[in-house]
Formats: sequence, structure tokens, C-alpha cells
Amino acid sequence: MAAGMRERLGRYGIWRSVTLVSPGLATGVERLGFGALWLGGSPDGDLAVAEELIAATGTLIVGTSIVNIWKDDAAEVARSFARIEQRHPGRFVLGVGAGHREATQEYARPYEALASYVEALLAAGVPAPQLVLAALGPRVLKLAADRTGGAIPYLVTPEHTRRAREILGPQPLLAPEHKVVLGDEQQARAIGRERVRQPYLGLVNYTSNLRRLGWSEADLSDGGSDALVDALVAWGSGAKVAAQLNEHLAAGADHVCAQLLTESGVDPSEGYRQLAAALGL
Repeated sequence: MAAGMRERLGRYGIWRSVTLVSPGLATGVERLGFGALWLGGSPDGDLAVAEELIAATGTLIVGTSIVNIWKDDAAEVARSFARIEQRHPGRFVLGVGAGHREATQEYARPYEALASYVEALLAAGVPAPQLVLAALGPRVLKLAADRTGGAIPYLVTPEHTRRAREILGPQPLLAPEHKVVLGDEQQARAIGRERVRQPYLGLVNYTSNLRRLGWSEADLSDGGSDALVDALVAWGSGAKVAAQLNEHLAAGADHVCAQLLTESGVDPSEGYRQLAAALGL
């Protein structure tokens, strides 16, 4: 990834489902000092939501986390990227990934499909520095290092970040997602466990990755052990959460995508404010 964009990303961004974002949320995130807003939940290939958020803000970088390769044609995504880049140069990062076999009927040979999709995007003019991959295992991390600007792993621990940096090498962007609950232990574990359990502990890509990191079958059962939930969800005071997010930076991440979890229907704005203050933004 180009040095200028990496600097503008900063050390911290916000991850939020594309169905839960708005221009007002984006301007609030930017005002608080976060460098990026990452759109989860398979944003459409027309990238219209991303462009709307970029247009509403002044410097915020918007990224997809991720466009699903089975859902949207690479040619359409490349045209959408070109449109945004022409109107708002250097403000968009295209994250793509293969999604999950449990959710995709066409899912087959995901590595080969992802590699072909990446080549199609590059051939259609998407610059490698602004293309990143949802990479968990060694093969896709190596593909990210060789052909794109870096990796945006999801549902990972600082130990995964350490291993990912070893595979990527020093230059590619490494921007892991990490979940956050601001609150006491009982509340945080309840919110965090439910979010980890459903859907992630039912998706083989994530459970396989957690097993590679040394987590046992007992840790992955019954909604996840306390130790697993605590490793995947930073909870507590702002200072405690900040310290856990910073473990990713110490392990080799360039940027951490914080996903604030709250009770259903709660406006995240105050939580973002508390998190920004704790992170020193």
C-alpha cells in the first residue's frame, strides 16, 4: 500500500455492517479522528454506499470488508472502483474475499476463485495498492502479499497478527478487525459471546483458523469459552480496550479495525467517542 494512504489510514478505524452505516455516522467517525470506516456484510458491487460516505466526508478513507467474489462480477466492481477513484482519488480501499461455504451455493475451489478474481480486478485497472484481501490462512496471506496491497483478517487474535506479519513481510498493509464492548465483565461477555457464537463459530473458515491458532474443541463449543471470547472481544474500560487493541499493533499490524458491539438498537456514537478518547485520537 502506498505510504500516503497508509499514513491517512492511521492506526485505528471503525468496522461496521454496511446495513448500519449512514453519512452522519461517517462524519462522526471522521470527526473523532478515526482514519477509516470499513463496510462489512458484503457491500454491493456498485459500491454506491461507499461513494456516498466518501462524498459526505473530507478525508476519511472508506474500505469494503468485504465485497464477496461470488456475489459481484469483477468487471462491475472494477468499473465502480474507477468511478470512485476518478471522483475521490485515494479515498477508497477495495477489500475482497471468498466469503463462506455455508452461505454460498457456488462455493468451490475458493483459493483459485479468489486468485482469478484478483487477476481480473488488476487487469481491469484496479491498482494493487488499493486492493486488499480477507486473508486468514497462509495461502491467501501469501496471495495478498504477492498480488495486492495487503490483508484485512477478521475474527483474529494478536497471535494471528504476529503470524500474518511473518507471512506478509514488512511492506503490505495488515489491518485486522477486533470486536469491542465497553462495559463490565458480565455485560461484555454476554454481548461478545452472542456475536462470536452466531454466526462465526458455525463457519468453518473461522473455526479452522482458530484451531490453527491452538484453540481446542472445548473452546469452540457452547458459544465459546470465556478465554476465547476474551481473546476475540476486547471489553472493559476504554483504557483496557485500548490496551488490547494495541496488542495487534505490537504484533505487527499497521491499522486495527474496531467493531463496537452494543445491545440491539443502541446508538454507537457515545461508544465511538469513548473509544477515540481512550486511543488518544
